[in-house]
Amino acid sequence: MPKRLAIVPARGGSKRIKNKNIRDFCGTPMITHILKTAGDSKLFSKIHVSTEDEAIRAVVAKHGFDPEFARPKSLSDDYTPIMPVLRFTTEEYQRLGEHFDEVWCLMACAPLINSGDLVAAADLYKKNLGKRQLLAVSEFPVPIEWAFTRSQIGILNPVQPGQFAVRSQDLEPHYFDAAAFSIFPPSQIFESIGSGSDENFVGYILPKSRALDIDNEDDWLLAENLYRARNS
Repeated sequence: MPKRLAIVPARGGSKRIKNKNIRDFCGTPMITHILKTAGDSKLFSKIHVSTEDEAIRAVVAKHGFDPEFARPKSLSDDYTPIMPVLRFTTEEYQRLGEHFDEVWCLMACAPLINSGDLVAAADLYKKNLGKRQLLAVSEFPVPIEWAFTRSQIGILNPVQPGQFAVRSQDLEPHYFDAAAFSIFPPSQIFESIGSGSDENFVGYILPKSRALDIDNEDDWLLAENLYRARNS
């Protein structure tokens, strides 16, 4: 079985939702849901929470996931992309004598995915011989050709003029990053410059009910309702 490293980025100081990563979500801190899902999958040799925040570290340690090292403050501001965080963590484990075949990024606020998603994604990644990156995606709920921008006085302007009248079944489906997880070969982690490339991904498709990027209170409420409905 491949040796897999799961990295859960979880810095402190969230702006739109205070203490987002450790706020109570359906009875337990948000981040513990993805940690349990990762553990239940039995896929990972190591599950590492990447944080500089002592409160987050204390919460995950209480649940059995005490990080072996902290994330540097220099990689913990609002502008640091994910790839440098993955690179730092992978390098630190190499310094500790740990080498991995796959590096996974599991998002801290993805409580709706299940261990079956991770297992199926691992199989899809294997089918591509581990030569492509994998990204969890979901289909846009409506064709992107129907999109509008809105002016300051409320006027709608079509992004693709003339496409609004085209039937949805005559348009190609498009997909968005589901803010759930991704998989990389270690070589890609080290070869990437800056935030990395958005090319050469294979997509693992999540249903809309498990693909929710939680960025505001409305998202949070919807996620809780979906979670409770699934677990009722």
